[in-house]
Amino acid sequence: MAEKQRGSLKSTITVSITNFLDSGSIVAGASGLTLWTQHFGLSSFQVGLLGALSANAFGSAIGALIGGRLSDKYGRKLIFTYNMLVYMLGTILVMFAASFPMLLAGFLVTGIAVGVGVPASWTYISETSEDNNRAKNIGTSQFAWSLGPAIIFIGGVVLAPLGLMGNRILFAFLTVVAFIAWRLQSKLEESQDWVEQKKAEKASGQKEHPYRDIFSNKVSLKSLCFLIGVYMFWNLVAGAMGFFMPFVYETAGGLSNMQANLLQAVLWILTAAATYFGFAKYGDKVNHRIFFFVGAAMALASWIVLTFAGMKSSVSLWSFVALWGISAGIGAQAWYALWATELFPTKFRAGSQGIMFFVVRASAGVWSIFFPTILANLGFTVAGTFMIILLAVSLLVGTIWAPETRNKSLDEITEERYGKEYVLEPKKNTTDNNENGASGSDLSSNYQAPNKK
Repeated sequence: MAEKQRGSLKSTITVSITNFLDSGSIVAGASGLTLWTQHFGLSSFQVGLLGALSANAFGSAIGALIGGRLSDKYGRKLIFTYNMLVYMLGTILVMFAASFPMLLAGFLVTGIAVGVGVPASWTYISETSEDNNRAKNIGTSQFAWSLGPAIIFIGGVVLAPLGLMGNRILFAFLTVVAFIAWRLQSKLEESQDWVEQKKAEKASGQKEHPYRDIFSNKVSLKSLCFLIGVYMFWNLVAGAMGFFMPFVYETAGGLSNMQANLLQAVLWILTAAATYFGFAKYGDKVNHRIFFFVGAAMALASWIVLTFAGMKSSVSLWSFVALWGISAGIGAQAWYALWATELFPTKFRAGSQGIMFFVVRASAGVWSIFFPTILANLGFTVAGTFMIILLAVSLLVGTIWAPETRNKSLDEITEERYGKEYVLEPKKNTTDNNENGASGSDLSSNYQAPNKK
């Protein structure tokens, strides 16, 4: 047991670099958005387009739809073997961007790579975790996700005197981290859950029908609606913040680029700390519904403070940073990452995430196009009120319909929700029989619904 836990922690850390690079690429673009705007003389629409096609929105949405399906069809390892190469291409394009189209292409390619990697990484972590440390391992991945912005924004503060060159250096740093991630992730073993699922499908003569099971099953449809409700409405706020918040601080709050990046660095340090000392430590121990509500309520309170108290007061500004920073570590992002891997069977676990991530990030893309215009024409109070409404919806959906999955195995959760036909687990002698040349009919008899663990 201890050996397996060490193994799962090692693979979790390796895979979690994907989450670091996801958030890191978003905030690297965000921290230099004003600089790129000035350098290329961008319009509000072009600024919104950068946000819409980046890792924050449509770029990752397209990638998730592709990556989720590829991960279920060809395995999680396929993604880990090639995806970081695509990511590096995108960051290199941004590093050397000499025009707006080149910059936009770099943001798009990086975003697609991020989207491809996220469903595979969360799925792999969940499938290789013990029943009593799944939230802990997902929390570790979210810690890496939180650490990315903290490091990038600190880097943005340090490199601020270099202007745009400093932002190019940040993307060079992400390229180096992506290379390290590629080297480590390409050595990972395939998920055993996926291997067993494919053996079972082959033995029973099942034919693949992409997304048919997802959309024809009432349980999976309810799960999709629930998770999109929790994550999409929260991410509309978080996504706008992740890419535009320094821009908001500078345009609506009158802060300098260095001050804006410093605020964001502190916010993300709090998020990282809350993720590690909050979600990762207690996600497997505390009632999920109550835990989710606390984080969602803090997020809602943070935007009420910022919207109606404004950014001119240092008290309201730092109250917002503290409330949102802590809530983001124990809030919707972490719970979505956990529940999205628990509420679907192995057969379409990654594919379902790809669909949801597509919807979530695509909606963020639409919002990214209009948010700068709303901010410029209607003012910050109106934009902030929209944020409050979105967070209230996420709070209600997550609190009312939070599932009871704590300390249950993935097979137990699947059997409870979908029935035994979706749980295909090999007996101990399956591998031996297969190696000795068992026929398809013989192999199919080696699979059965598992007993409760």
